[in-house]
Amino acid sequence: MRILKPIMRHWRHAPLKVFCEDDHRQWRGATMWVAARHLAKWVASTTDAQNVGIFLPTSGAFPIAMAASWLCGRTIVPLNYLLARDELDYIIDHAELDTVITASPMLDRFGDMPAGVNSLRIDKMNARGLPPMMRAVQRPDEDTAVVLYTSGTSGRPKGVMLSGTNLMTNVRQCVQWADFNRSDGFLGVLPQFHSFGLCVCTVLPFSIGCRAYYTAQFKVMRVLQILREKSPTAFMAIPSMYNALLQAKSAKDSDFASLRFIVSGGEPLPDAVYEGFAERFKVRICEGFGMTETSPVTNWTLPEEERRGTVGRAVDGVEQIIVGDGGEKLGPGQDGELRIRGGNVMKGYYKMPQETKAAFDEEGFLCTGDMARIDEDGFLSITGRIKEMLIIGGENVFPREIEEVLVRHPSVSEAAVIGVQDPSRGEVALAFVETIEGCEFDAGALRSWCRESLAGYKVPREIRWVESLPRNPVGKVMRRELTPETGLVKEEVESQTTGESG
Repeated sequence: MRILKPIMRHWRHAPLKVFCEDDHRQWRGATMWVAARHLAKWVASTTDAQNVGIFLPTSGAFPIAMAASWLCGRTIVPLNYLLARDELDYIIDHAELDTVITASPMLDRFGDMPAGVNSLRIDKMNARGLPPMMRAVQRPDEDTAVVLYTSGTSGRPKGVMLSGTNLMTNVRQCVQWADFNRSDGFLGVLPQFHSFGLCVCTVLPFSIGCRAYYTAQFKVMRVLQILREKSPTAFMAIPSMYNALLQAKSAKDSDFASLRFIVSGGEPLPDAVYEGFAERFKVRICEGFGMTETSPVTNWTLPEEERRGTVGRAVDGVEQIIVGDGGEKLGPGQDGELRIRGGNVMKGYYKMPQETKAAFDEEGFLCTGDMARIDEDGFLSITGRIKEMLIIGGENVFPREIEEVLVRHPSVSEAAVIGVQDPSRGEVALAFVETIEGCEFDAGALRSWCRESLAGYKVPREIRWVESLPRNPVGKVMRRELTPETGLVKEEVESQTTGESG
């Protein structure tokens, strides 16, 4: 596949250049090129299976494992090390893996792979001396390069098949959109089993020969250290990470001075975080949008054309339409389902032909399940998920608009809203909040706060306190795990606090 050629070429032609740094070491081009070829030989001699798992922390070892697998003509399946063991075993079985590239510390922490699965420990590989003489296996660009399993927001995870063409297309789209070049440096805090961490923070920088700075866990002081010492130019993260940086007392303006792009994705960026960064650090966070199924980037707000409340225009080569309940195409400013078409859109779901067929309409557009609108200038706003939309007294209400109001309250750090059945109104909103440390939870005050900004029918019937909202492995709030039994009411919070202090 052509996606591999520029990666190996950069490593070979700049053998002394440090292409990436992680929590443990620097990786030069020669080291990565030689290690990838040795590992490719090891994989080829171990298994004939098409799919090869990668079970590694965010680090320089991951792109080596990725390149090695592609060199010997295999499809990579990055494994989510934040999943419960039964979920991980399900993916290993569903993807038909008999070989997984990993490292000893991963197995020491998580246990051995299931019976019959080979563990190739990259830290035990003998990569000394000249690499083995083997030709890269030639595969069509339309072949599957990676199977990325979604986080399972609805049922079991689905394996998204991305081809070499899908990856190349999105790399090209992002490079052209943001004018990335070899002088850029990417700060990678998102896990490489995630589409953003893999495609944008791994495949993209190594394809164009720039540097990547990785850390396996998001820790505020570690991220600030990298910003201060390495001066990266691009930083992609999720809103909760930016919120944590905003709360750090030691953070200052100069920490973010080197960044050309500071991008938020994965979920809506709260106004409080956006405004806090602009006021305290003099930095404007740009929102973007994408999906695992789209390799992943489809929209990106550039700093010079910021339009708050949107995720920017579609990158070149991406077609987007808004469709109504009856399948009709809607005009600017109208809410409906977002559908996407382009060379970056997935091949389909692995071993799920029915789900693949249902994911596309008759014109080949991917049905995203996201409610959205596009303004007259092409700027996209995501208003919610279709399945999460509430119908209150016949009116459509999206959790996001209520959550945005709640997180503007000075006592609230995070919020999530679900619908519960109501005999008279069909549904009513039930809200859950995390409070900022040292702040009191007062449900009545929060409902009054909501009444100042929301129509009466949108005000949550009840607001509950939770110590922490349920999140998926990359930090996105999982509303489906919240139920009417979740959380504590005001009286319970007070009695719990009294009991602890006594």
